[in-house]
Amino acid sequence: MLAFAAVIFLGCIVSPPSLMDDVDAAHGQLARNMIRTGDWVIPQLDGVPYMEKAPLPYWLIAISYMIFGVHDWAARIPFALGSILLCWVTMRYARWAFGRRAGGYAGLAMATCVGLFLFTRILIPDVLVTLCVAVCFWAFQRALNEDEEEAYPQRWAAAMAASMAVGVLLKGLIAIVVPMGGILLYLALTGRLLRRETWKRMHIVSGMAIFLAIAVPWHMMATLRMPPHFDFTFKSVPGEYHGFFWFYFMNEHVLRFLGRRYPHDYNTVPLALFWLLNLVWLFPWSLFLPAAVKLNYRPLFRGASTRLLLLCWTGFLLLFFSFSTTQEYYSMPIYPALAMLAASALDNEAKWTNVARKVLGAIASAATVILLALWFKIRHLPTAGDISHALQQHPDAYTLSLGHMGDLTLGAFAYLRAPLLLASIAFLIGAVGALFRSGRYLLITSAVMMAMFFHASRMALVTFDPYLSSRPLAKVLMVSPKGDLIVDGAYYPFSSVLFYADRTALLLNGRKTNLQYGSYAPGAAQAFITDQQFQQLWSGSARYYLVAEAGRTAELARLAGGRLYTIAESGGKSLFCNSPSGATAGTLSGREITHGPW
Repeated sequence: MLAFAAVIFLGCIVSPPSLMDDVDAAHGQLARNMIRTGDWVIPQLDGVPYMEKAPLPYWLIAISYMIFGVHDWAARIPFALGSILLCWVTMRYARWAFGRRAGGYAGLAMATCVGLFLFTRILIPDVLVTLCVAVCFWAFQRALNEDEEEAYPQRWAAAMAASMAVGVLLKGLIAIVVPMGGILLYLALTGRLLRRETWKRMHIVSGMAIFLAIAVPWHMMATLRMPPHFDFTFKSVPGEYHGFFWFYFMNEHVLRFLGRRYPHDYNTVPLALFWLLNLVWLFPWSLFLPAAVKLNYRPLFRGASTRLLLLCWTGFLLLFFSFSTTQEYYSMPIYPALAMLAASALDNEAKWTNVARKVLGAIASAATVILLALWFKIRHLPTAGDISHALQQHPDAYTLSLGHMGDLTLGAFAYLRAPLLLASIAFLIGAVGALFRSGRYLLITSAVMMAMFFHASRMALVTFDPYLSSRPLAKVLMVSPKGDLIVDGAYYPFSSVLFYADRTALLLNGRKTNLQYGSYAPGAAQAFITDQQFQQLWSGSARYYLVAEAGRTAELARLAGGRLYTIAESGGKSLFCNSPSGATAGTLSGREITHGPW
């Protein structure tokens, strides 16, 4: 199991070669700015305080930078190691609850499920939060000590408190809500909720002391650093500033849950889809979940008690987010629970497992045929330039995590011939493996199928790199004559330019989305300019560079009075200069770099 996890997650640290625009490169730059400024309490982007997220992910990336240097692969190390550790904890938890064989199944399911791979391609803390949640539930069970076999249950109670506190520093109060909700539901269903003995075993006083000692200091320092303090105003008015406490707790927790967060720069997955997509995120192991219906959930022994807790864990999270806005990856904390349920079913229900084996074989066979047919259809299609020329952009969909999936066209698959062929071979292995009745062969071939499919996906992301990242523009900018940089719009869409060039920028009409609130904080950098200010700067004698979407060229040329010299183009994005002396002849991503005025 650990070998599969290492091959998948460590194997993806250095590839794709670049951090992506949006949250990926922005989080990488936040960590770098912590080191540069020495401020580990309130990070900054472009000189603007960034207050919407908990700090531990940035601390971990910054520590990795301090050890290995500032590299994109160094930024990915904490999340890769967290993914592997999550697989190990899932395996150990299932082994403790169901036995050695089921533990191996659970760890393998965790390492090779679609969701864990998919949502660890960017620098978001959810995999680490999931690890904390899994540790918390396991520690709860061992502290509760229902079978009276634990030698030191108080240590597990301490681990439970510490895991929630670390989770809070990773992603806020959700790290308390999910485990406590599942635990309280379990205690209520088993009749233990009101028993004094239950809470005595939780060591509430010492556990609270541990939690507060870990979680409170940063929150208090951040609140005192960015007044006004403890503002509970229940409103969100653009342009008003209420300090750190209001934005982090009221806006990012309460108002986000209610769908009233300011600024409203996000979307939500339809409720039914949010629930059903978990079958995709746990594929192929979700096919074995129906077999879990027939298992014992009466809390009479450890295995049955664990299965009931896993249901409470899963059910509470899905119910909680049924009343909130959601992204596709918000359900990640239930992946270990579902992997363990599937493993328990694999270990107990031979009849249902045989049905799932046939379904998996049919799906893998169909996928093989479809992918080979697609490869055959596009094998002779031309592939001029990079893949961005074959995509159809849908900006309105990008507020969802998987919004770029809608950009794909048939022509785009011509750039993905090798990944398509590898994915076809992967599913062919899965289809052949499903012919064997041996559960061992089925598990091995399924795991190999998914590992190969993930690396086919990694190869596809390499092809998408010029489209999803602006690193090629940053490379040109770094060797161009000295000049200040202007970004057309908000920071996030071109965050990789700023990460790889390691510089700040003026944001043209960019006072929106993630930096909008912090821009009103006292002492925040004046990083935002209007059209009129842009015209004044651009027409002056100082050299300026501008990065923008290629579709904005005509409008920007009008603002620039025709003084818009194209330096480089890559991935549907352009780098301009207001001086022809800023143009550098050469090639970029197979396209000639032009340097004429508009």
